Amino acid sequence: MDATEMGMWTELTDPEKLREIVGEVMPQAITKERAKLHPRDREWLAASTYCVIATADADGNCDASPKGDPAGKLVHVLDDSTLAIPERPGNHRADGYHNVLANPHVGLLSLLPGRRETLRINGRARIVSDAPFFEDMVVKGHKPILALVIEIDTIYFHCGKSAMRAGIWKPETWTPDAVPQHAQLVKETQVVEATLEQLIDKYGPKYEAGLY
Repeated sequence: MDATEMGMWTELTDPEKLREIVGEVMPQAITKERAKLHPRDREWLAASTYCVIATADADGNCDASPKGDPAGKLVHVLDDSTLAIPERPGNHRADGYHNVLANPHVGLLSLLPGRRETLRINGRARIVSDAPFFEDMVVKGHKPILALVIEIDTIYFHCGKSAMRAGIWKPETWTPDAVPQHAQLVKETQVVEATLEQLIDKYGPKYEAGLY
């Protein structure tokens, strides 16, 4: 970063100035928050296959972790104010879970592929290693290894302007080949002993066999 150029930035530190620039909150944006699930929230969560969970540790270091499962298995509704998100086999880093142990506050962004709106949930989480409801989250014969149980503080639908700007669900805007394949990215950005050919094999068709 060019220090000279950085010195030309106009940094914003005043909350009143921030409000002046972004404008007053629209009344509908204030009143849309709920503390309990509406039947439409339940429908959305039952159909959703992908979400991102944001966490932060005690020092404010943040993490955003994507989660995905078949519709009806990604989010398990325990009651009108409690959800459970299953954990499946992954890379074992568990950054978000370590954060929750230090700071229970989480944010969840739920997506429904093809829909430009999102469902936003903020709440407090705890980690559960087993519970009767794990049986309801079985996929391909496998129970989750953990579950993140979230007690809802606020929930609301977010408008679709960002998705509209991105054109995210329009195939004609997709550019998956704009960057090299994942095996190449791993080889170039991580310290790995495997050859590129071995990585291509690892992330090839058999990669799906380890999802559950």
